[in-house]
Amino acid sequence: MNQETTGVVTGRSASVRRPGTQREPLLLEAAWEVCNKVGGIYTVLQSKVRAMQARWGERYCLVGPFLPQAVALEFEPAPLAGPFGEAVARLHELGVDAHFGRWLVDGRPHVILLDHLGAFGRLHEIKYRLWSDHGIGLPGDDELLNNVAAFGDLCRELMFQLTSDGGRPVVAHFHEWMAGAAVPMLRQSGWPGTIVFTTHATLLGRFLAMNDEWFYEHLPTYDPGAEATRYQVEPQWRIEQSAAHGAHVFTTVSDVTAEECRHLLGRRPDVLLPNGLNIQRFTALHEFHNLHRQYKEKIHEFTIGHFFPSYSFDLERTLYFFTSGRFEYRNKGMDLTVDALARLNQRLMHSDLDVTVVTFIITRRPVRSIDVAALQSRAMLEEFRTCVDAVKQDVGERLFLAAAEGRTPDLDTLVEDYWRLRLRRAIAAWRRDVPPGIMTHVLEDDQHDEVLNQLRACRLWNEAHDRVKVIYHPHFISTSNPLLAIEYEQFVRGCHLGIFPSYYEPWGYTPLESIALGVPAVTSDLSGFGSYLKQLHPQRDPSGILVLDRRHRGFQDASEALAQHLHEFCRLDRRERMAQRNEVEQFSGLFDWSRLATCYHEAYELALDRVG
Repeated sequence: MNQETTGVVTGRSASVRRPGTQREPLLLEAAWEVCNKVGGIYTVLQSKVRAMQARWGERYCLVGPFLPQAVALEFEPAPLAGPFGEAVARLHELGVDAHFGRWLVDGRPHVILLDHLGAFGRLHEIKYRLWSDHGIGLPGDDELLNNVAAFGDLCRELMFQLTSDGGRPVVAHFHEWMAGAAVPMLRQSGWPGTIVFTTHATLLGRFLAMNDEWFYEHLPTYDPGAEATRYQVEPQWRIEQSAAHGAHVFTTVSDVTAEECRHLLGRRPDVLLPNGLNIQRFTALHEFHNLHRQYKEKIHEFTIGHFFPSYSFDLERTLYFFTSGRFEYRNKGMDLTVDALARLNQRLMHSDLDVTVVTFIITRRPVRSIDVAALQSRAMLEEFRTCVDAVKQDVGERLFLAAAEGRTPDLDTLVEDYWRLRLRRAIAAWRRDVPPGIMTHVLEDDQHDEVLNQLRACRLWNEAHDRVKVIYHPHFISTSNPLLAIEYEQFVRGCHLGIFPSYYEPWGYTPLESIALGVPAVTSDLSGFGSYLKQLHPQRDPSGILVLDRRHRGFQDASEALAQHLHEFCRLDRRERMAQRNEVEQFSGLFDWSRLATCYHEAYELALDRVG
């Protein structure tokens, strides 16, 4: 990362603070997504545990809300021992309901869960102090803001208990505005520890980007307070702003978001904290190719069930593309993806390239149920499987017996009439005279869904002559979903290309996850991940990864460039695609937490230096 360009630090080799002393610092990371799987911050926190423990050991602890529905899966109680357990014991003496234990993720780190609902009895006092001391006014009937205020106050109390004996340094790292209310409270109360605050994406920036197609051009001209009022997020913006200015060290995840913070929060971040993953290496390159082949067969099964009742195509000449993520139609580049797919469809229909592309759009939307036709097709596949397995067994036994007797039987006589009739009936019930749908689920409001309406407008209707087929899957993939019945990671491994041309993306885990699983990907220079790649490789994109230029290019030009890239990918042969999978899987090692956690350690060193 170019420090001269960004004006912020991205990490340097940092030694352990005060090695060998008896009063080494404690580190706590507080976030609403600790033991609470909501989105990307959960992935950040749980995936980097091992890297944090490598530096901080048992002096590391996470802090989150106590949510009973998540406790059984995420949390294991532990004795109230050590500095963290003893602080929780003192909270109990004050009447605060706090839980100390281990987070059930890799590394099993210390975790403290605070029952914010238990603080609602004095919520009016907490909210009054936020207003009188910091000018943060919270409405009385907003459940989320009430939770945030109560959680912030309990974090404040916990931090004071950790420093009550005096002398031991404590670093408190707060993630996002939902944990950020504690920052101004701690500074107002004169807490002796040191504070780091990270915004992973400014709340106001997300709203502005969704509604202004010239967001980046207009960024320096916005009046943040007026815009926050306009979008009815003023309390959240004020909490975020107060946390950014109250922290000893302010951080964010990319230079893209750093620019946003400077204009919308009024402070340039001190350090950039790029997001990483635990990159799993395999003992042999062929292993992840075998996984790709294995899970591609699972996707083939879905494809057969969805398309083959209407028409068929050569699965050996079929490529699987996908895009996934939270439903932010414009921010996530879903609009650009659909437009480019329509262009690709026209190119393939007018070329001699014998390739079919099936593209999955995976997101989360309000749905009523799984589509009945999709369930029926899945059931019919099972019926075919039952018939075929029975015929195989029956024919095999009869053929073996005939061969043993020295006979060469008429193969038609080896299948019982029962199975012939059952298979014939199944085939008759299987056939449909209408094109396969583009939806796997029934949306609650399909008339106003932006992706569905764009697919209609682009005439991506899965007609037999279409070379690009689209599956809009408005529910996240898991083994409990009967249509694919595999985990998301397995689904990604079975695909050939991930498409994530975001317009607004503070970091972008989906393309990083894609390449870590050996699947080539498209990202954009308006995502933190894409911008980071551009600075790692300023001359050209790494093989198998396209960083689409969106900052200096209009929508139509960007769509045409994406369609051209997709068309070029369709021209690759199997060996060339395997080579790309090898290269992106190897390249992803640059984003392992063992490397990127250095930036976090640098932020903590800087914070300790500024306080002590």
